[in-house]
Amino acid sequence: MTDKTTVKTLLILGASGDLTGRLLLPGLAGLLATGRAAGLRLVGAGSDPWTPDQWRKRVDEAFAAAASKADATVKKSLTAVAGSTSYHQVDVTADGPLADLLGQLEGPVAIYFALPPHISQKACEVLRREQLPTGTRLVMEKPFGSGEESARELNKTLATLVPEDHVHRVDHFLGKATVLNILGLRFANRFLEPVWNRNHIEKVEIVFDEDLALEGRARYYDGAGALRDMIQSHLLQVLALLALDAPATLHERDLRDAIATVLRASTVKAPYAKSTRRARYSAGTLDGRAVPDYTAEEGVDAARNTETLAEVEVSVDNWRWQGVPFILRSGKAIGRKRKEAVITFRPVPHLPTGFSGVDSPNQLRIGFGPDVLELDVDVNGPGDIFSLDRASLVAELNAPDLLPYGEVLEGILTGDPLLSVRGDTAEDCWRIVEPVLRSWSRGTVPLESYDAGSAGPAGWPANGDA
Repeated sequence: MTDKTTVKTLLILGASGDLTGRLLLPGLAGLLATGRAAGLRLVGAGSDPWTPDQWRKRVDEAFAAAASKADATVKKSLTAVAGSTSYHQVDVTADGPLADLLGQLEGPVAIYFALPPHISQKACEVLRREQLPTGTRLVMEKPFGSGEESARELNKTLATLVPEDHVHRVDHFLGKATVLNILGLRFANRFLEPVWNRNHIEKVEIVFDEDLALEGRARYYDGAGALRDMIQSHLLQVLALLALDAPATLHERDLRDAIATVLRASTVKAPYAKSTRRARYSAGTLDGRAVPDYTAEEGVDAARNTETLAEVEVSVDNWRWQGVPFILRSGKAIGRKRKEAVITFRPVPHLPTGFSGVDSPNQLRIGFGPDVLELDVDVNGPGDIFSLDRASLVAELNAPDLLPYGEVLEGILTGDPLLSVRGDTAEDCWRIVEPVLRSWSRGTVPLESYDAGSAGPAGWPANGDA
C-alpha cells in the first residue's frame, strides 16, 4: 500500500438507484454509528433529476434504523452527515460533468460506482488522472466487467487513473469477519491442516441458495443469471479461501497472492453437460406466498433462457487438491435458504466388524450469515454401545459489528484493500466461467425446471432438504 490517507468525501454515483438506498446508505449509517468515519462528507450523484429534499429524505430513511438505537453523540454524527449531504444530477458518461463535480469536492475522494458495469466503464473512460483529487479511490461493484476481455480493458483504464491499491473491486459477500473466521479455523488448528487435502477430503460444496424469488430485480438479473451474479462474482472467492495455502501474513499482498494462485489453477472442465447444470424456477409457493413462473415476472425476457439456479464443478489442478471436486451452487426461489460451505471427508478405510449404525463420511459445515461451525462426528450411541450415532459439535463464530456494506466502506475509507478483489483475480474469475457461459448459450447444457419453493431439480448433487 502506498498510503493510509483517510477519505474525506464519499461520492456515490448511482445515488438514486436501488443499491444505494437498500445497502450502501444503511451500511454507511452503521459505520458512522461506530465513530469510525468521523468527518466524512457524503455526496450523491445520479441521472435522475432529484431535488435536495428527495435525496435528503433517502438518506434520512436509510439512517433511521441506526439512529433509533443510537446515543446522543451518534445521533449528532448521523445528523451532521445527513445535514451536509448534497445531490447532483450528472451524466457520468459525458466528457466533463463528472470531472467538474470532482473539482468541487474536498479530497481525498472515494468514488463509488453503484452503476451497471457498462456505465461504470464508460464513466472511467471519460476521466483523466489529472482530473482526480489527490488520493482518489475508485470503488467498483461486481460483476467487474461483463467478461474476461472487458475486465482486462477496464483494468487498463483504471490503471491510467489511480494505482492498483487505490482500486476497490468490492465483494460484499465476504466480510472481514467471514474471511478471518475461515482463515482462523484453517490455520490456527493443528488437527485440521494435515487432513486439508486430496488424501482426506472427498469433495467441497459451496452453496448460496436464496429463499427469495426475483423480487423486482429483473432489469439486472435477467441479463446476468445465477452463474454470473453469484458464482463468478462471489463463490469463487470463497473457494479460494478454502483451498489456498497458508499465507505468511494477513497483509493484503500475501493474502491476495495466495488467492490468485488458487484461482489460476482452477477450471471447469468439459464436457460441460457433465460438469455443470442450470435450471429456472417455475410457479410455486415460497413461505406461504404464491410465486409466478420466472418467465412471467415483470421485465423478464423468456428468450434469454436466464438460469435462476446454477451448479458447476470446479477443478483445482495443484498438488493439494488434484481430483477433489469443488461444487459451487447458487439459486433463487429455493425452499430452504442455505449459505454454507460443506467439506465432506473421505470414509474411514475400515470400520471394525461389530459396529453398526451410521458410517457415512464426516462433514464440516461453515455457515455464512450467521457464521456457524458444525462438525459431524460418529460416536457410540446410548443403549447399544456398538451402535454408532451421528452427533454434531456446533460453535458460533465471531459475528461482525457492521452490516456487509459497512465493512466494505470501512476498508475503502481507511485505504485497506484486504477485502477487495485484485485486478488479475477479477480477470481469472471470468476466465473460469466464460467457457461455461458460451456452452450454455449454444444450448449444449439443458435448461431444467424446478418449482419455486422446492430444493431444485431432482438428482442435483448439492440439493438440500427444502
